[in-house]
Amino acid sequence: MKHPERVEDYLEHMVEAIDRAVRYVGPLNDVGALYQNPQVQDAVVRNIEVIGEAANHIQRMDPTFVEQHPELPWVELRGMRNKITHEYFDVDWHIVWGTVRTDLPLLREQIRTLLLEQRHTHDHQQQSDEDRGHS
Repeated sequence: MKHPERVEDYLEHMVEAIDRAVRYVGPLNDVGALYQNPQVQDAVVRNIEVIGEAANHIQRMDPTFVEQHPELPWVELRGMRNKITHEYFDVDWHIVWGTVRTDLPLLREQIRTLLLEQRHTHDHQQQSDEDRGHS
């Protein structure tokens, strides 16, 4: 059985991790500042891992949801998580910088839209279930 509320939870985790990563690099002027700040590097990497892991959970839990939403870069999300986790010694901070500054804010908006749609569908299904129970 699919659990749409769990997909919503994972999408929320992704939004929260995006917000954190963007906030952590916010005070930095450029990739050089990121390169010089291991604490921010660690924080950003951790949140990229969370984003990718949440995408993994959604893929496993509800692959149909992933298929229905090809506008999200599911493969890239999981791939970046795997790269950062398993090849931590070879992180390209220019890619991380571009991802956090440019790609993640756009991804956040896409996920927020999906969350609204998911909640609307979930609420509608609950209302239908309740209506049938009271007939």
